[in-house]
Amino acid sequence: MSYRLYVRPVPPFTDPDQNPEAQLFNWVLHDASGDAQARGIGDTRDAIEQTLGQNALDNVLLIGLIPGDEALFCVADIPAKQSRFINQALPYAVEEQIAQDIDTIHLALGSHTDEGYRVAAIDQERMAQWVSLFSGWEYVRLDALYPDAALLPITNGGWTICLAGATALIVSDRGEWLSLQSDNLGMFAHTMAVAPSDDVVAEVPVTLYATEEEFEIQQTAISELIAPGRLAVSRKALELMPLELLAHAHHFHLCQPVNLCQGRYSTRSNKANPFKPWKPLIAVAAVWFAIQVALEVGMGFYYQQQADELEQKAMAIYQEAFPGDRKTNAGRVRRVLEGQMRVAGSQGPEADFITLMKYTGQQYSQLPGAGSVSFNSVNYSRARGELVVDVRADTYDRLSALRNGLAGQGLDAQIGSVVNESSGARGRLTVSGG
Repeated sequence: MSYRLYVRPVPPFTDPDQNPEAQLFNWVLHDASGDAQARGIGDTRDAIEQTLGQNALDNVLLIGLIPGDEALFCVADIPAKQSRFINQALPYAVEEQIAQDIDTIHLALGSHTDEGYRVAAIDQERMAQWVSLFSGWEYVRLDALYPDAALLPITNGGWTICLAGATALIVSDRGEWLSLQSDNLGMFAHTMAVAPSDDVVAEVPVTLYATEEEFEIQQTAISELIAPGRLAVSRKALELMPLELLAHAHHFHLCQPVNLCQGRYSTRSNKANPFKPWKPLIAVAAVWFAIQVALEVGMGFYYQQQADELEQKAMAIYQEAFPGDRKTNAGRVRRVLEGQMRVAGSQGPEADFITLMKYTGQQYSQLPGAGSVSFNSVNYSRARGELVVDVRADTYDRLSALRNGLAGQGLDAQIGSVVNESSGARGRLTVSGG
């Protein structure tokens, strides 16, 4: 469960670099549903951390509330839409609204309205001091810093005021906040009586928050607030401290504050991770990928083992056929056998006299009407590996059939010096190993 710790320092404010432990705080702890689980008034940082530790809470989001008069509300009319160009143009857009060197001001960008962007401006040194005050706490991490008045719930078309002792927190419906002395409410009432828009209205609504005790104490200031007659003041009593009202309005988005923790004071990474919404899917995909890789590796080992066994069997068969070959290994068996087959195919049958006579006699005996074919002479040349036969047949077709039969056995058979006679045809049959 995500917890939020809202902390508001109590005056007088101490220097966080000199004596931070002397600073006192009002605080309230909210759970994820917005219910207050613990609270304190005028406690030290150690007391707050001790309470968190006793309840075994960790990584609580710390929301720091600083006095509203520490940060100035501005409006920046910037036509650009890309954040890079907006940040570049921001100092120039609000420079005239700030009575201080713009280079010494920290600017925080808020939401966009019809009038422009809401902007909070605060002195850089003061911002650094507030960040230091709320940093390094145990069990929590700084999530945001807001001007306290900016967390008041908005009153549509009017103003919201919260009396907090000698200070009055004020916010308008356009999000403009300020803090002033409660005694000065009468002077400010004339400003609030002006309608926030061009619409003609009889009264300007004002919501006034305070405890019953504050209502009693601040009767004079409240009467001065009502005196102009243009303000329709609605009183709402607080049962607890004003900080709880601010925390409630922030949790339920009843306000439009500007987080001062931006730029160099950002508590988050400079760039949001675009893969954050996809993290669950990426995790599932990573697990699936790991399983798939493991399966593929396992199958690879299995098939490699099978291949090794087949290579061993192939080598055993090869050694039986070629026991004298000790150079060929399993990776070369296929290439060696293919080479031997190509050599054997290109050479054809062994071209000696006996072989050539055997093939020639076989083809002669297979001829239809072999008796009509006769050999007149047979000559063999060892140097050329050729068998030359003078052959006679009743037709040339029989001579051609004899030649084709020998060629079908892989031999090179040629018929030359063919002479056609009345009794048939005769020629010279030359046979070699191919």
